[in-house]
Amino acid sequence: MGNPLLDICATVDKDLLDKYALKPNDQILAEDKHKALFEELVKKFKVEYHAGGATQNSIKIAQWMIQEPHKVGTYFGCIGKDKFGEILKKKAEEAHIDAHYYEQDEEPTGTCAACITGDNRWSLVANLAAANCYKKDKHLDLEENWKWVEKANVYYIAGFFLTVSLESILKVAKHASDNNKLFCLNLSAAFICQVFKDNLMQVLPYVDVLFGNETEAAAFAKEQDFETKDLKEIAKKAQSLPKVNKKRKRIVVLTQGKEETVMALSDKIETFPVLPIDPKDIVDTNGAGDAFVGGFLSQLVQEKPPNQCVKAAHYAANVIIRQSGCTFPENPDFN
Repeated sequence: MGNPLLDICATVDKDLLDKYALKPNDQILAEDKHKALFEELVKKFKVEYHAGGATQNSIKIAQWMIQEPHKVGTYFGCIGKDKFGEILKKKAEEAHIDAHYYEQDEEPTGTCAACITGDNRWSLVANLAAANCYKKDKHLDLEENWKWVEKANVYYIAGFFLTVSLESILKVAKHASDNNKLFCLNLSAAFICQVFKDNLMQVLPYVDVLFGNETEAAAFAKEQDFETKDLKEIAKKAQSLPKVNKKRKRIVVLTQGKEETVMALSDKIETFPVLPIDPKDIVDTNGAGDAFVGGFLSQLVQEKPPNQCVKAAHYAANVIIRQSGCTFPENPDFN
């Protein structure tokens, strides 16, 4: 469950970033001053459209890694009744995702401007629009939708959805906890750990697997007064925060770009080197985090051990950064 967005990707110059006060390698929500950015991107630059939104990307990658059967993942989110909404529906179908969108006509389908600069750095500006209109009572609570939640064994929601519908997340998280199923959450962005800290901390007791990167982990640690910048220590402390379902110990998985991935698992901290890649083969690092999660989930749903989940996560991320947007070759080469 998450924010379905149509990604508008373009390689831009530094002047554009400066004009809209955008920082490289950053994710923000669009404000009024960014409205013109979307028009300027389409007008002045060569753009590509990709079905996006962090959670949807991860589910798409998990499905790609699994291949058969189709529709292993069900996805909920809100779109508009418009052209972009139709594109998202078509793209979800092509990726074999079982998407059940809440469609409304008050707001248009959400978009995300992915501004890429020469050195593989990117700045994301999300205009949530319709994605922000997801309603628990209008969609999640309906029997024809809730039955898909009951049918599932693993749940994944990116932290970005904490800004949209906390009550929807809590309903799913509590269901997972009560039924000893796996609930996974991503910290997603520094601003989620800071501005939406209260929402995040209401959900965290239900989280079985927590994902994040080094920037998000640092922001989280600061907000939680962990008094450490050491990634292994942060993983350990995040793991030991209160948890409702005592049958499972929380797993914390923190990535750091080309550096090793850190995982807090039961009573130990493990590290996993990422797959080597020649910098000249890197096309776009934008989808790496989503792909990592997708790879991880593809093994988790098959009840593979955590080290195998990380191996698949590294493989998926390595493939995605060689492509533009969150796109991939026809078949994975992973075993």
